[in-house]
Amino acid sequence: MLTLKDRVPPVAQVDAELALPYELREKSRLRATLTGGPCAGQEAALFLARGTVLRGGDCLLGIDERGHARLVRIVAAPEAVLEVECHDVDQFARCAYHLGNRHTPVQIIGRKPDGHYALRIRADHVLADMLAGLGAHSAEVLAPFEPETGAYGHSHVGGHDHDHSHGHAHDVHPGSRMPVHEPKIHRPDPDKWPAKWKGTQDK
Repeated sequence: MLTLKDRVPPVAQVDAELALPYELREKSRLRATLTGGPCAGQEAALFLARGTVLRGGDCLLGIDERGHARLVRIVAAPEAVLEVECHDVDQFARCAYHLGNRHTPVQIIGRKPDGHYALRIRADHVLADMLAGLGAHSAEVLAPFEPETGAYGHSHVGGHDHDHSHGHAHDVHPGSRMPVHEPKIHRPDPDKWPAKWKGTQDK
């Protein structure tokens, strides 16, 4: 069995390919069968860092049972997705907003030659009905699914890695990139006030 632990820069020549749908490319622990190349048909085990999401074209370095280094290219396998087309950019933005509000992974296709704006989501008849209500039309197709990553570099949509190292002593409010500062209470210097001052204004 080939053990894959490290992601490396893409290369043209590999020993095998590993075709996976997006759901399996989100997993850091996995056993699968390789295709293509001299290692085709062999079993591979993924032991990747937690939170890793693999993309089509990524390359992994592994060691086989004989201690030989092997390179494996990840292929985004076609899967059932909804191809959603919007008539204009306003409708496109509205659909993307409502999908994001439901924490739905979305792949942005952008503007097509016919002028429509397109995106992809996992096949879901409930979301298809919602999108139809917004004026968009969708069709289920088999295609690779490569949704957007999180805006702050999180590995997958809908989950968050909270093990951040910020290099400063300030706490960070959940969901914010800004440090939270404790409010400072400015107390007058008692030496500059009459001795009877007790922290409140005398009536």
